[in-house]
Amino acid sequence: MSPLLLSPHDPDVIYTAAECVFKSADHGQSWTQISGDLTKNDKTKQQPSGGPLTNDITSVEYYDTIFALTESPVDKGTLWAGTDDGLIHVSTDDGAHWSNVTPKMPEWSTVDLIEASPYDGKTAYAAIDRHKLDDFKPYIVKTTDLGKTWSSIINGIPDGAYVHAVREDPKKSGLLYAGTELGVYVSFDAGAHWQPLQLNLPRSPIHDLVVKNDDLVVATHGRSFWVLDNITPLRQLSAPATNSDFILYQPQTALRLHYPEEFDKRQPVGDNPPAGAMIDYYFKTAPKDEVTLDILDGQGKVVRHLSSKEKKEGEQPPEWPDRVERVKTIPANEGMNRFAWDIRYNDPIQTPGAFYGGTGPKGSLALPGNYQVKLTVAGKSQTVPLKLMIDPRNKGAEAALQKQFTLSTQVTDRISQLHQAINEIRDLKAQIKTLHFRFGDDEKLKPALAAADDLDHKMSEVEKELIQVNMKGSEGNLAFPSVLNERFDAFSHFIDAGDSTEPTKSQLEVFQTLGKRLDEQLAKWSQLKSQDVVKVSDMIKQANLPALIITPPKTETPKETKSS
Repeated sequence: MSPLLLSPHDPDVIYTAAECVFKSADHGQSWTQISGDLTKNDKTKQQPSGGPLTNDITSVEYYDTIFALTESPVDKGTLWAGTDDGLIHVSTDDGAHWSNVTPKMPEWSTVDLIEASPYDGKTAYAAIDRHKLDDFKPYIVKTTDLGKTWSSIINGIPDGAYVHAVREDPKKSGLLYAGTELGVYVSFDAGAHWQPLQLNLPRSPIHDLVVKNDDLVVATHGRSFWVLDNITPLRQLSAPATNSDFILYQPQTALRLHYPEEFDKRQPVGDNPPAGAMIDYYFKTAPKDEVTLDILDGQGKVVRHLSSKEKKEGEQPPEWPDRVERVKTIPANEGMNRFAWDIRYNDPIQTPGAFYGGTGPKGSLALPGNYQVKLTVAGKSQTVPLKLMIDPRNKGAEAALQKQFTLSTQVTDRISQLHQAINEIRDLKAQIKTLHFRFGDDEKLKPALAAADDLDHKMSEVEKELIQVNMKGSEGNLAFPSVLNERFDAFSHFIDAGDSTEPTKSQLEVFQTLGKRLDEQLAKWSQLKSQDVVKVSDMIKQANLPALIITPPKTETPKETKSS
């Protein structure tokens, strides 16, 4: 297949090639030949293969064709051409003059691809393929002087992994990627040493690869396109760092986006990259202690606290197969780890066993700005900056986002107050139930238990106003009316969905209405706690039994750590 190249310096210019190079300055409407024949032009290699009865005219066995063509992204007009009969030419004046700079290599090698360095106009890499000649060794050559001298750079790539493509990272000089017959290899020292970069990639021929922004995209032979999302950690690797017990890499710039909560994976589709700000870290050995990850805002306040210890939460049964479950536990394995922060603040206090029509209450979506990521293990911590950018489609809406965020955090606080009251009520009801189970037949406790039952009834009246107690499934609100918990949850999702406009007058009025109703029930509950709960507790204590206890809300306060 003839190479086709769009000039990195002029979007109007296109190059292509046959046995010579052609240039178009008008989007392909007309073409000019800018080289002579750059091949060996061996007529014996230009005959149909096969026979003697039937010829094979697929042209795969033809020679004397320019197979690789590229222009230096640094020096305009520096062109490299490689052929399938083993020649490499270079021009520094946009094809006016060409020089044969073929390195010393076996005859009739195929120059599969030439990569002009994005940092130096005199540097280039060439992937050489000889498998059609039963030579399955890898060949990559490099020049730093426009082809006057070449060096072989294949240390670490085994025999059998013959090379189809080589690329240099456009953001990290000397970071190379090679696509071979057996997979992908990476070099962190300009090709002096190579190592596999296979991960979960199927073992298959890699015919080409390219770095697009922060992703490595590879084209396999028969196994589809694959993308290695977010290669920023590879750009930060260094020999001294690998000796550290743990490393926290600086994350790539993240976008403030609304990621889908449901995704149909029953169709023949690929996997999306992790949703959120991808945070990468490395452990020399798997930590024995708890690992914590904190997100801090511009003022150093912790806005999200995460841990490697899994928390047992009363989550809803998985009723919807397409729903994307939120990951709240960070990995802490030996080697590389990746966690995607969903760009949200800490969730409000949760009520175990509560059902919702959607994903339930969540923390507020973070505002664009500068944050810090803090990784802590065994009393030591590392901190790196994280930049969160606004969705490009919403530029200019920063003021509206701030007002939306303010309302969202207020709603989150109110949901926490609501849930704390529900949890306190249910905890006390459970204590009363335990008292009946253990001492229900004790005549001396009859008055205390009667008073406790009266308290239980009063608490149930408040509980019914706070949460729909009959809701036992995500669609329970179709049979039972929504009360404060379900209304606050739905309202939180409504205001969270907006990005370009500030909260409406109607939304602010709804918030005030819901808040007033919540205050009424919290006042009732506060009165019960200060009077009835105290009364029942005193009666129970007179029987030499433990008093009723109201558990205070749990706060996620990070421990003091030592930065390293």
